[in-house]
Amino acid sequence: MLFIFGLGNPGAKYRHSRHNVGFMVVDALAERLGLTWRQNKKFNAKLAERESIMLVKPQTFMNNSGQAARALLDYYKILPKTLGILTARHSDLSNKLIVIHDDIDLPLEKFKIQTGRSAAGHRGVQSIIDALKTQNFIRLRVGIANELLRAKVPPDKFVLEKFSRAEKERLEKIIPELVESMIKIIRY
Repeated sequence: MLFIFGLGNPGAKYRHSRHNVGFMVVDALAERLGLTWRQNKKFNAKLAERESIMLVKPQTFMNNSGQAARALLDYYKILPKTLGILTARHSDLSNKLIVIHDDIDLPLEKFKIQTGRSAAGHRGVQSIIDALKTQNFIRLRVGIANELLRAKVPPDKFVLEKFSRAEKERLEKIIPELVESMIKIIRY
């Protein structure tokens, strides 16, 4: 099973915020794959799945995203039985887990796919690293930076603001490219 987590905050208040770009990408991926979201209380997440792919939108707030990741990967027996320091540090989930999230250090319309990197200050990613005891998974980092606004607004407030109309239009142009990148990984 390949798990693709889109990170964001639940609720209408955050729907089009910069922090919810992970939700936006997995929503577009679900649509492209013809999948329907369903709420799963056991995992505190919305899930959309087929065959060996599960899309996940944790319904915890961003900083607790690791709760859903740990619950799902434990349930599907993806994690090693013992998560001691040595076992966990060397757990390689790069063929089992993709995490899609906003990145304040990348300009809007830019993205990077990386494996085995630190959270770089992203608390949702850090929550997953802490819960799984490994950073050996694929991350799709989606740029949300707007230097003009960011200079005026503290980062913790910036990520919770909604995209401007112009930013949203630019983002909507790149989301299909992000979806195709995920399709290539899925098919690989």
